[in-house]
Amino acid sequence: MNYKNGKDVLPHRLLKELQHYIQGELLYIPKPDQTRALWGELSGSRTTIALRNKEIYAEYNSGRSVKDLAESYHLSEESIRKVLTKLRSHRQEVSSITK
Repeated sequence: MNYKNGKDVLPHRLLKELQHYIQGELLYIPKPDQTRALWGELSGSRTTIALRNKEIYAEYNSGRSVKDLAESYHLSEESIRKVLTKLRSHRQEVSSITK
């Protein structure tokens, strides 16, 4: 996060209005919601986890047990079940839309 001096970047009228509320302190101005990246989008974590979850789902459908998948992916059995439930419901939604 970069520090910017308000008198260098804000119109004089807006600076005066802000000084009415806050003076000589730091003020964080967040990005509008529509411009904020979702968790993991910038780092690639979101994509990595989505690919991992698809692999888990495919391996489960090929006959691997929840316990075996949990050990292989270093996740709890409950986490594996959550992945399977989420992907199963997502695939059902997609198939009902395409029919």
